[in-house]
Amino acid sequence: MNIIRFYKVPGLKSGQLKSKFNSLIQITNLISGLKTELCYYIEVKEPLSAEELKVLKWILTPPLEPQSLKNFSAFNEKLSNCLVIEIGPRLNFSTAFCSNAVSICRSVHLNKVTRIEAVIRYCITHNGSIDKDIEDTITNVLHDKMTECRYMKPIETFDHGFRPENWFEVNILEEGRTALEEVNSKLGLAFDSWDLDFYTDLFLNKLKRNPTSVECFDLAQSNSEHSRHWFFKGRMIIDGEEMKQSLIDMIVETQNYSNPNNTIKFSDNSSAIKGFHTKVLRPMKTHACSSFHLQDVDHDLIFTAETHNFPTGVAPFSGATTGTGGRLRDIQGIGRGGYYIAGTAGYSVGNLHIPDYDLPWEEKGLLNPNNMASPLEIIIEASNGASDYGNKFGEPVISGFARSFGMTDQVGTRREWIKPIMFSGGLGTMDADMSQKVLPQKGMEVIKIGGPVYRIGVGGGSASSIEVQGDNKSELDFGAVQRGDPEMEQKLNRVVRACIEMGQQNPILSIHDQGAGGNGNVLKELVEPTGAVIFTKKFELGDPSISTLELWGAEYQENDAILCKSEDTNLLKEIAAREKCPISFVGTITGNGKIILSEEDDCDSSKYLNENYKFKKRHPVNLDLELVLGKMPQKTFNLQRQVTQLPAIKLPTNLTVQAVLERVLRLPSVASKRYLTNKVDRCVTGLIAQQQCVGPLHTPLADVAVTAISHFSTVGIATSIGEQPIKGLVNPAAGARMTVAEALSNLVFACISDIQDVKCSGNWMWAAKLPGEGAALYDACFAMCSIMNELGIAIDGGKDSLSMAARIGKNIVKAPGTLVVSCYAPCPDIRQVITPDLKAPITGKSGYILFIDLSNRKSRVSGTALAQVYNSLGNDVPDVECPNMLKNAFKAIQHLIAEGQVLAGHDISDGGLITCLLEMCFAGISGINVNISHKTGSPIEILFTEEVGWILEIDQMNYNHVLNVFNQFNVPVYLIGRSEGFGLSSKIKIHVQEKVVLDSTVLPLMNLWEETSYQLERRQTNFECAVEEFSGLKDRTAPSYKLTFNPDQTLQLL
Repeated sequence: MNIIRFYKVPGLKSGQLKSKFNSLIQITNLISGLKTELCYYIEVKEPLSAEELKVLKWILTPPLEPQSLKNFSAFNEKLSNCLVIEIGPRLNFSTAFCSNAVSICRSVHLNKVTRIEAVIRYCITHNGSIDKDIEDTITNVLHDKMTECRYMKPIETFDHGFRPENWFEVNILEEGRTALEEVNSKLGLAFDSWDLDFYTDLFLNKLKRNPTSVECFDLAQSNSEHSRHWFFKGRMIIDGEEMKQSLIDMIVETQNYSNPNNTIKFSDNSSAIKGFHTKVLRPMKTHACSSFHLQDVDHDLIFTAETHNFPTGVAPFSGATTGTGGRLRDIQGIGRGGYYIAGTAGYSVGNLHIPDYDLPWEEKGLLNPNNMASPLEIIIEASNGASDYGNKFGEPVISGFARSFGMTDQVGTRREWIKPIMFSGGLGTMDADMSQKVLPQKGMEVIKIGGPVYRIGVGGGSASSIEVQGDNKSELDFGAVQRGDPEMEQKLNRVVRACIEMGQQNPILSIHDQGAGGNGNVLKELVEPTGAVIFTKKFELGDPSISTLELWGAEYQENDAILCKSEDTNLLKEIAAREKCPISFVGTITGNGKIILSEEDDCDSSKYLNENYKFKKRHPVNLDLELVLGKMPQKTFNLQRQVTQLPAIKLPTNLTVQAVLERVLRLPSVASKRYLTNKVDRCVTGLIAQQQCVGPLHTPLADVAVTAISHFSTVGIATSIGEQPIKGLVNPAAGARMTVAEALSNLVFACISDIQDVKCSGNWMWAAKLPGEGAALYDACFAMCSIMNELGIAIDGGKDSLSMAARIGKNIVKAPGTLVVSCYAPCPDIRQVITPDLKAPITGKSGYILFIDLSNRKSRVSGTALAQVYNSLGNDVPDVECPNMLKNAFKAIQHLIAEGQVLAGHDISDGGLITCLLEMCFAGISGINVNISHKTGSPIEILFTEEVGWILEIDQMNYNHVLNVFNQFNVPVYLIGRSEGFGLSSKIKIHVQEKVVLDSTVLPLMNLWEETSYQLERRQTNFECAVEEFSGLKDRTAPSYKLTFNPDQTLQLL
């Protein structure tokens, strides 16, 4: 192999260059300048001809800069005041750029090119001497240590020189449990004491043989907490009393109280409910060029959600990309294949500590662990990663959340998302007749489709199951993080889509996505219970030095496993070749109930179909599936409740509403999320009916997301999110109930089929195995299930991440226990959606403002945004007073939306009643004049409580009818004022008990609300662009529309 190099100036765009330079001058004032260039390293199997070299240069040269590609560097490295640092991808895997570039080369028959990588060379000019420590610090700022490294000299080969050790036997027969303890430590397997006892007994007494290191690694991944959910399925003993139900039993029981519309629940990569019959556009042939036709299809509606917390904490961009990619494959992997539509995203991080932007409630001077990124880096880079992946793949993000929290409470306990939450949800559809996977049968082909094998994501399942992050070796942590390739994911998706669009001729009989545990997990799940032989020599390797253990356990991304009949192999090869997607026929279903991984060169599987055949040599994996995937003994968890007597909330005296708003409106969970919506596609696919942004200025405030499922109908899916972890710190049960209430109060603004058709994904992020936390999770789960049963909605899937704690020195910092509830439901008419932007003023009218108040006249402020910004938690949080009233209010609002009686609506959540009102003003750039007279208490408590409720804007002509509807449903509603005045200078006047507590206009309050987003935006995009956008806010107004025709006039067809 030879390496060719080309150079191009500049290496970074001007905005990126300025950002890097600003970061460098924070390190030392010796740095005076920064220049960059791009260097392409091209690996070729043999020298290129002059014509081939010309084609290669044409591919790499920007069309508008034909002379920009050079054979030499623009930097003179001999200058004494010039430090050149070259940053490129790690050599052990090819990048997404490489996959795309090599694919282009092959398309033009440039087959000698095997790899192309782009690196950035930085020329740093300085005054004085830069020592090695400063140079190392500079290098750390310039690169992502997870995916990049410094090239100390131009590389001559992509061979990294690393050679892993071969697999070995673990001598349990002679050394017993001690042998397993040693391999547990060596390989970072995260076996707990129960695991060590169980597997020692399995091999010593039942199998009577030594396991291999590959088998130990396999068991650690496949049977980790991350994969097996031991805690949720476990036997619970709390304060010495055994609970009647496990967590999973309580969750499954919610299904008994809702409509039985699930077609898949708790049993596949995603969940699904009955959908609609529509027409869709399908190709006549999916493996060749053909015409399209309209086809009638019965659709099931899909939802899935997962988190990628540990990888995102270690490497935010990469961790979030692969979290998004893995969730996309969960949509692909349902039944015999699913279609994606859109995604949702959420982030919970610690205190941001944005430089030169003081948020006074953030505690200063606290330490963070060295192996985790900072919260500021995570919120920017993780959202960059998720957005980048979706943008390149072609999936819009249409809903989400962001939250920042860190506090040492009054009893001295620090709670913070040092280990962050990176949440990813997804909507899709599935042909109703493709919902059931075909069971594996002897002779079926086992196939891997997608990217080649790399030494990445090794041990992710175990690493994510470590009880406290920081207790594992940091090199093992970094080895467990994956890297994403959205271009490869799109190729993989097109293969799956081509198959499922064939309808009853779909060659995919069963499909599973590769995730935690790698090949060892996905292939066992695929072939269970029948068994298969898998040949290592049949895998496509991206890195020829991959060991058998790494091949079996690495969680390299963009990969699915499928089963097909032998007669369909040529069809699959044809489809894969058309889509330029790697495909490997790696094994055969044997029928012997074993999973066998063979290293033999003779990959003839026919001998394994003979029940009497016995291989003479030792296989690295030879396990009975019943023993490793069958019904395992239930783990027992002895838990204790820790009752902490928190003091009442403490607020400064003589607080004014304006002073509180100056804090609350800048809190990340309340403030504008424009920094997130600006960088992500929100409408690709042509199926998006409602995404995050609403109103004349496209303000990110929508409560619900809605998609169509076909371009030929107006039926679709509605989805919403709820999460209230800060209230859960005070009262876990109340936090869970308020989470469910928030999800429903968001969903209500899309007209759905029936509240009892609502299904939910429940995602739990908790330090459950630390003192007090497991019992708190149980109490929260019990409360969630109880309120869902009363409301008639149900859980049908979800994930858990139970290692939400990080070690900092000798201390353990637990993240707030978090439940995220994602609702989804059939939407019979995607046009019937209500958004928060006030609408009457823009038409020259004055609307009525109604307050649907379910607080039972309470105004509790513990665990609220108000409490957080004054460094307090309190001991009495908002709660759901009457689930039945919540259900009735939901039905009443749905009824009014169906009748077209609601102009605008918004739920009361983070930031309280006043924030709800102000956000409706911001979205509609309109003013209000309101008076809250039905509640007693201080104005601060009344306006900033986060009790359950909604604000609606209606036409005053409809007031009596709307009032009658709420009365019929026995729901309290209050007329509190009017929407009036259009434009950023419109007046906002709020009274409590007839006393003016806020007298302002839209612009200054909206500036406060946008400021935190602006501070984050200027750190992730071109600085001048961010400043221009924020400073130009004062000049904005609604676009003016002028029609040259009468839309109400029906034109005759010619």
